[in-house]
Amino acid sequence: MNKRVLIGAVICVCGMTALVAQPAAGRLTMPLWPNGAPGAAANPPAERDTTTAKDNLIAGKPIIRLGNVSTPTLTLYTPRGRNSGAAVIVFPGGGYRILALDLEGTEVCEWLNTAGITCALVKYRVPDSGPYPKSAAALQDAQRAMGLVRSHAKEWQIDPQRIGVLGFSAGAHLAAALSTHYEKRLYAPVDGADNVGCRPDFAVIVYPGYLALADKAYAANADVPVTSQTPPSFIVQTEDDPVHVENAVVYFMALKNAKVPAELHVYAGGGHGYGLRRSEFPVTSWPQSVETWLRTIGMVK
Repeated sequence: MNKRVLIGAVICVCGMTALVAQPAAGRLTMPLWPNGAPGAAANPPAERDTTTAKDNLIAGKPIIRLGNVSTPTLTLYTPRGRNSGAAVIVFPGGGYRILALDLEGTEVCEWLNTAGITCALVKYRVPDSGPYPKSAAALQDAQRAMGLVRSHAKEWQIDPQRIGVLGFSAGAHLAAALSTHYEKRLYAPVDGADNVGCRPDFAVIVYPGYLALADKAYAANADVPVTSQTPPSFIVQTEDDPVHVENAVVYFMALKNAKVPAELHVYAGGGHGYGLRRSEFPVTSWPQSVETWLRTIGMVK
């Protein structure tokens, strides 16, 4: 290959990586950890989009598969029109290996903004950062993110008692883990944001994993200990999901047995990893059901 062409290709790839990793233009982005994440490794590999031309398309479009996230961030998406006062912290999925940053992140925040809901998109650490307790890193990031959002509630025009979480796949597990691990921080306090509660006021769990244990006849995961104080939850999954619909059903039954208000939507088809992108499957209407549910439980008025 011509040396000039090779240099140009390297510059192009590096530029694409930087573009993916940079904060959204015009939006507030802050590091979750002002002095570095707990247990951060020295000289971690560079953050990059791991998507290749061979990866599958979702609704005819590619997705960002962000890997090597070692500097977690929070990006704020504020409604441009009506502000309901509610807020949602979004955790993209990706098997705790990568983050589907657009499909299950930026696109979700844009939808929430149209519903008058403030969105905080969390770019949490991957890979090998969960599920808890295998690793505490992602859950540390989630706890810290909730504390940051709640501590900035007045400044960001948010009701501190109407802040929920929404996650997909591994991110859905993370939302459930935060819903059940909020009484004690998994890290030493950093600042005042760690002195406010990190319990979500509600949770939206979309095609979750790790909530039912396949090697134990799909028993409930004891590391996600549902109690009567677990927040109200909306759960959606399809029966043909290769990650197994038992994750949704078992978690719903745990909530029901604990007398926690919950709503479960199970659809026949649609698979896994569709985000908000519309297809011929009815499951992709789930965002409208979430908006109705949020009004039903009084989180959006």
